[in-house]
Amino acid sequence: MPHPEDSRPPEQDPNGFQEPYEGADLGPYREQHRLRREVSRHAQARRVTIAEKFTQTIVYLVGALELLLGLRFLLRLTAANPDNTFAGIIYQFSEPFVRPFSTLFISPTFNGSAHIFDVNLLVAMAAYLALLVLVIWFVQILVSE
Repeated sequence: MPHPEDSRPPEQDPNGFQEPYEGADLGPYREQHRLRREVSRHAQARRVTIAEKFTQTIVYLVGALELLLGLRFLLRLTAANPDNTFAGIIYQFSEPFVRPFSTLFISPTFNGSAHIFDVNLLVAMAAYLALLVLVIWFVQILVSE
């Protein structure tokens, strides 16, 4: 005599796929299951690819910012003429990124205050690197879910 659960209708999962009756031919259901896994893998691979491109872009941008801030640090340390075109461009482009940190510490000077060891600039560089690490970590968490 058949078991009472064998006569119940198949249950559907949230994706609309039906579970087979017990003892039924499982060939089509195995194929459906394989296709669902393949679609899921494809979607995950696409998310990982997008996240890697985003992360790579952010790393390049922060790397360029770090280079800009490093040049500013060297120019201030070596007492470069701020009226020089190159130094002026470096100071102008880096100013918005340094401004939030500009009054954090008093930077030591030497040789008649011409040479400035800009501690605030080093703090800014460290802060932007820390933000980069946090963004990369956050993206990896989002992709892994």
